[in-house]
Amino acid sequence: MTKPLHEEPDNAAVSRLLPRRRMLGLGAAGAVALTGFGAAHALARDASTGADVVEKAKAAALASSACMELTTEQMEGPYYLDYELFRSNVVEDRTGIPLLLVLRAVDAVTCEPIRDSAIEIWHCDASGVYSGYTDNGNGGGGTPPTEPPGTPPTDAPTGPPPGGGGGGHATPTDDLTWLRGIQMTDRHGFVTFRTVFPGWYAGRAVHVHTKVHTGGTRTSEGYTGGRTCHTGQFYFAEESVEATETIAPYSANTARRVTLDEDGIYPGTGTQGGLLKLVHDKRHIERGVVGHITMAVDPEATNDGDLPPGGPAPTASPSPSSGA
Repeated sequence: MTKPLHEEPDNAAVSRLLPRRRMLGLGAAGAVALTGFGAAHALARDASTGADVVEKAKAAALASSACMELTTEQMEGPYYLDYELFRSNVVEDRTGIPLLLVLRAVDAVTCEPIRDSAIEIWHCDASGVYSGYTDNGNGGGGTPPTEPPGTPPTDAPTGPPPGGGGGGHATPTDDLTWLRGIQMTDRHGFVTFRTVFPGWYAGRAVHVHTKVHTGGTRTSEGYTGGRTCHTGQFYFAEESVEATETIAPYSANTARRVTLDEDGIYPGTGTQGGLLKLVHDKRHIERGVVGHITMAVDPEATNDGDLPPGGPAPTASPSPSSGA
């Protein structure tokens, strides 16, 4: 199954994250065309302190000379599709809390940003459904448990394995493409994606899948050559996920939500394991969220995401870490 290459201008895509009302503490001044990480800070001004949280994170990332521990390799999961949809706005017709992902790739050994690499994301919608697999329903996990969050699962889900769990690649059931996209990094190693906060499904904590591709080039045919040097997942703090549960359309999701502590894939290692740093109005998460993270990878490695949970380490040998 193939899809045509698609391009959407970054400015138009990212600027539509802001409605014509206050979001994340911003007034109309925030409703400007945004491109890349440098301007994305406008979405994250803290309403109570006036602190430009994401701009501070950007400045810290750019100024830091400390190497990071190699970001943990994780399973690709059964719902990956190599459509190579080059776009920053992956929302299409999905509804949910606006999420701006600000992602950076750096070399884990040299600490230098990896420019002209391709960072790819895909995730389920607010109801726990993946595009390309809508016939599988909520994560393909069969009938969701009815226990409240916090109750340890007693039954393994039936049907295709939940995203991130391995078990091979599931056969697509449709040609839909929402919440999937790929972007080339800038000279500082940054990309941005406009998406929606993911929902949940049986067997997994809330997450976003990612791949980092290096050594290739973007052509009219897509991303050509090179290798997938990193396959990982991003995770969300429990308090932020809990804040979405009473907000439509998340409130209609009847699947039992798995917490980070219960998740069998999240390694529990914070940023190294994919835990996003989140910025949002704690009283009004529905106004939007900025999630940002730096991934330290080996650009010469090959990590296609077929590792079993707890399996062998990535092919890179990280340098001693002086900070995470």
